Amino acid sequence: MRAAHVVLVLFWFLSIHTPGLFCANVQYDHRALVIDGKRRVLISGSIHYPRSTPEMWPDLIQKSKDGGLDVIETYVFWNIHEPVRAQYDFDGRKDLVKFVKTVAAAGLYVHLRIGPYVCAEWNYGGFPLWLHFIPGIKFRTDNEPFKVILLLLLCAAVLGFEFTHKQLCIQAEMKRFTAKIVDMMKQENLYASQGGPIILSQIENEYGNIDSSYGAAGKSYIKWAATMATSLDTGVPWVMCQQADAPDPIINTCNGFYCDQFTPNSNTKPKMWTENWSGWFLSFGGAVPFRPVEDLAFAVARFFQRGGTFQNYYMYHGGTNFDRTSGGPFIATSYDYDAPIDEYGIVRQPKWGHLKDVHKAIKLCEEALIATDPSIVSLGPNLEAAVYKTGSVCSAFLANVDTKSDVTVNFSGNSYHLPAWSVSILPDCKNVVLNTAKINSASSVSSFTKESSKQDDGSSETSSTGWSWISEPVGVSKANTFSQNGLLEQINTTADKSDYLWYSLSIDHNDGASSQTSLHIESLGHGLHAFINGKLAGSQAGNSGKARFTVDIPVTLVAGKNTIDLLSLTVGLQNYGAFFDLSGAGITGPVVLKGLENASTLYLSSQKWTYQVGLKGEDLGLSSGSSGQWNSQSTFPKNQPLTWYKFMLDQTTFAAPSGTSPVAIDFTGMRKGEAWVNGQSIGRYWPTFVASDAGCTDSCNYRGPYSASKCRRNCGKPSQTLYHVPRSWLKPSGNTLVLFEEKGGDPTQISFVTKQIESLCAHVSDSHPPPVELWNSYTESGREVTPVLSLTCPQHNQVISSIKFASYGTPLGTCGNFYHGRCSSNKALSIVQKACIGSSSCSVGVSIDTFGDPCRGVAKSLAVEATCA
Repeated sequence: MRAAHVVLVLFWFLSIHTPGLFCANVQYDHRALVIDGKRRVLISGSIHYPRSTPEMWPDLIQKSKDGGLDVIETYVFWNIHEPVRAQYDFDGRKDLVKFVKTVAAAGLYVHLRIGPYVCAEWNYGGFPLWLHFIPGIKFRTDNEPFKVILLLLLCAAVLGFEFTHKQLCIQAEMKRFTAKIVDMMKQENLYASQGGPIILSQIENEYGNIDSSYGAAGKSYIKWAATMATSLDTGVPWVMCQQADAPDPIINTCNGFYCDQFTPNSNTKPKMWTENWSGWFLSFGGAVPFRPVEDLAFAVARFFQRGGTFQNYYMYHGGTNFDRTSGGPFIATSYDYDAPIDEYGIVRQPKWGHLKDVHKAIKLCEEALIATDPSIVSLGPNLEAAVYKTGSVCSAFLANVDTKSDVTVNFSGNSYHLPAWSVSILPDCKNVVLNTAKINSASSVSSFTKESSKQDDGSSETSSTGWSWISEPVGVSKANTFSQNGLLEQINTTADKSDYLWYSLSIDHNDGASSQTSLHIESLGHGLHAFINGKLAGSQAGNSGKARFTVDIPVTLVAGKNTIDLLSLTVGLQNYGAFFDLSGAGITGPVVLKGLENASTLYLSSQKWTYQVGLKGEDLGLSSGSSGQWNSQSTFPKNQPLTWYKFMLDQTTFAAPSGTSPVAIDFTGMRKGEAWVNGQSIGRYWPTFVASDAGCTDSCNYRGPYSASKCRRNCGKPSQTLYHVPRSWLKPSGNTLVLFEEKGGDPTQISFVTKQIESLCAHVSDSHPPPVELWNSYTESGREVTPVLSLTCPQHNQVISSIKFASYGTPLGTCGNFYHGRCSSNKALSIVQKACIGSSSCSVGVSIDTFGDPCRGVAKSLAVEATCA
């Protein structure tokens, strides 16, 4: 074991410091990417480095490799790397080179999607806001201020000097950043042509979805982008996704839920799928979307059935939108995406395991897949066979694309049962190694367990002891305020330095007494809080479907002078669509006081408003918890708007939860704001934004085309109450939690939780194929192998401690809710207990030879639920 450990460490060191171990020449032909002269079938998955932490990367990448991936795909996020022009940041979660080297250390390839537009539900699509303020610039079109600056920057990089702002033609920004990233990778020898792991790069992103809006300028822009990218001489192919007219030699690729019908724009290019959407993103105010693994596996198998050779999951690990990086607007802080590895880094079962089996099955067909094009024949209505045959090598895929009916088909003299909406994979054109609708993999049920914060009462909720606070002033309070007639658009005013912009106005009310009136406000979005004479009068927000809104807020005016302070806020900037960069935000009016004396109306839009960008607490650095005059002496304020809270007791309290389980904060009790742990932003929280009651079902039928609204959970409940805190951000003790609460909440109700796997389950029928890993043994020996139910504890130091349920016969239900059907073997529980308890993993044959026959002539299955400890 010690020798093996030394070898592993040596391989890691050499991979990190000597990426030349890969030594690859990457080209392509009409069938596949060709690496060192050999066509390859490649399975890829997206992991975005800033949506997790460097401490998480090795585990995420290893789990990806264990799941059968060959390639890790990531975007490059311009706005986090160059928040100020020519001032770069590649530290911490932004350390792109370290991420690529970590992938290399695991022995995987990299697809680097430079963009630099990324979409990705990322703030402003990944563009830095300072681009918006370059005079005359137009994004993503044949526009000199957007394009040609890139050329000058490239020349500057080559010649070893940098232009000043005045010298620099603004037309080169896109190429400048692209060249910057390419040069960084070259300096570290990270391209495959240098012996590194990067085998592909991408320029632009899904432009073909919207290029018609840009007319002829859009067409010339794409040609320019292609020429620009290839001129950088990376030595590896470039791709453009969703770009049917991608110029040669750029490979055009497909994004979507299904890409089996996709055809490249040239018969010299391979069929590639850069985004197979493994689920969908979550929006504040939306239900939680998910995609059944049977459908995802069906889509993957269909793609390879019909000639594909490169497929990427978007996402394989979604992660978290830390800080203010989420786009949308209204994209939630969680970017879990129902991916095979969840937001917290735990494999999602059965999705991860079933896809692993699919990958193994496809790789068993690789020799045939890369040798020839498929021969596709109809086996009947909605039935299709694809055969890859060359010499003695033969592999086949049998598909039933009907959405309702299971069928039995004859193929090459044999009979095969095909469930609806499924594909059977036959690596030898005879024996089924896997059917996409039949899951051999275990499933799991997870839960969040409250952790004690070590208060006197042992509660995981935090009492007011240990809390201090600072009230954020209502209205303008900083020295750098300014006044102007009329209402200003927010993004042009704040440059996204903050979510917040104050609009403040003072008016005289001369009725001689207090009176009720209505304040009418129209906003481009995304939300606002209205204060009258320092008191919160009302709030309103848009939603992911419609950011702009109109609101009428009842207000009370006093005789004489009245102050109107409107706090406008953004919830992530637009990231998709033609001219998305021109989408505005903030209060643009009209703003009107209605119902004054004699039913009169006072129009306020054109009056002289005073503006303040951001909060005073932001300027004071309150998010670090170390600055400012924190108050802990007077009565603790609950349900008070515009309040900064800090939680830190002595060094024995607010300790990191014990163990290694992922950590989150349950924000139940709070309303809306942002949170920081030890100065690191865990993102915006909004546990009071509740999803509609409609659109969710107890179960989702995987059969039939999937869409983002087809399968949803959590209707009528808050979109997100749990917020990930990476363990690497926590100290053993003495941690500091800071909250900024906009609307007023009770921070003593929040709790710290850890994520646990509660139950481990599997349900395998006697008609399932045997495990994929047994393929070679039973096909070579010719002996019949029965299906097998397997369980493995999620952590290496765990063993199966109990069997909560076991039934062989006709069991029903799902993991956590199994129950006996019409018949069940009375031996099942004892047999499974004997095979599994005390072991970290176990396997049980699913047949009457193991359990006897409790009901003759009936199709049977084995269902088991276990716990690990």
